[in-house]
Amino acid sequence: MTTQRYHIWTEGCQMNVADSQKLAAGLDRFGWLSTEAPEDADLVVVNTCVVRESAEHRAISKMGSLAAMKRKGEGDFKIVVMGCMVGPKDEELRRRFPYVDHFARPQAFEGIFESLGLADDTGGEFWPTSFPTPTGPTAYVPIIHGCDKFCTYCIVPYRRGRETSRPMDEIVQEVAHLVHGGVREVTLLGQTVEAYGLDFEGKRPDLGDLMEAMHDLPNLQRIRFLTSYPKNMTQKIIEAVRDLPKVTEFFNIPVQHGSDPVLERMRRGYKLHEFHEKVDLIRSMMPEASITTDIIVGFCGETESEFNETLNLLEEVRFDKVHVAAYSPRAGTIAARKMEDDVPPEVKKARLHAVEEVEARISAELNARYEGTEQDILVEGKRDARWHGRTRSNKQVHFVGEAAVGEVVKVRIDRTTAWSLQGTTADDALPIF
Repeated sequence: MTTQRYHIWTEGCQMNVADSQKLAAGLDRFGWLSTEAPEDADLVVVNTCVVRESAEHRAISKMGSLAAMKRKGEGDFKIVVMGCMVGPKDEELRRRFPYVDHFARPQAFEGIFESLGLADDTGGEFWPTSFPTPTGPTAYVPIIHGCDKFCTYCIVPYRRGRETSRPMDEIVQEVAHLVHGGVREVTLLGQTVEAYGLDFEGKRPDLGDLMEAMHDLPNLQRIRFLTSYPKNMTQKIIEAVRDLPKVTEFFNIPVQHGSDPVLERMRRGYKLHEFHEKVDLIRSMMPEASITTDIIVGFCGETESEFNETLNLLEEVRFDKVHVAAYSPRAGTIAARKMEDDVPPEVKKARLHAVEEVEARISAELNARYEGTEQDILVEGKRDARWHGRTRSNKQVHFVGEAAVGEVVKVRIDRTTAWSLQGTTADDALPIF
């Protein structure tokens, strides 16, 4: 029997990356092989993201190119579309893309296997026994799926469903499997990661309890988590980050805007003073902690004054990094149904560039503090004769010297920019484990 091959194309966030890895693990389990060339595949999976209009367009373009390949006889493969483009009802998608063989919502792996004629082989055990195969020293591990927040601009709750936490022992088992395969750093994922455990009955473990449960796994070096929602971040969780040595001092806390009226229109569920309180609490406990955020510019009704409040927030908090995007309406969201997208595209573009300029200046100033210091770097790989990895605070580092993938080595930082640090392995550097 000819070995079946698959190709997975992934767009979007770390959750999508983790979903693709999970699907690949299941296909591997059934003897399929991965291929980098879609024309050599029997199955091509397009894992989509629709959080931004640009991401949706890239997915549609990919689907169109695959259809063209099949029409030209350049490949004979089934096409599966999964991810956040697929909602509870797929009739419209089937009409728009009749050449797609199967549509699957996020984590709906069983339907994919059924479409391939493998349903009888899963035994209902695909989830959770098909843990991802480690492919390097770092790995993403989803711990909670879905989102209950329903921010007015966001399509995610309509695509990924309500918040559902995975059992703690299952997650620890998966992390142990990854570490056994060579992973040294895991990033725990959730759309609102601190909501972990809130949907459990009775005595409910939280994110801090989960990190403590996996903390002493042999050879696990670092634990990170993404993405935070300010109201779910409790003092207990922050204390766990401070007190557990393997948990890194890095927080990604999307604020989205610097104006309370805009936050209210976004239905974010908090005011700026509450966000400041969380940042102040983190910095009082861990002064060297790295804090990054997400910003949306050009949301419905955003005035020049409201936008300037965002710039003021960036100056006040001085985030280590800012992920900024211009608002684009997402069909089905509250904003798309009930609000006017009234900020002109050229204004959105100008505001986005203004945020980028402030971010670049502040990031360069913060990174300059690392020059001349020695940092513990988890080595992730090598490109163009230079190693690369990250500090505990998630700073990207490029360096030269003796090292190996998966080691933690000391690197002397010789030069910094707004985007990364450059250095050399310290003369007396030895692997930490």
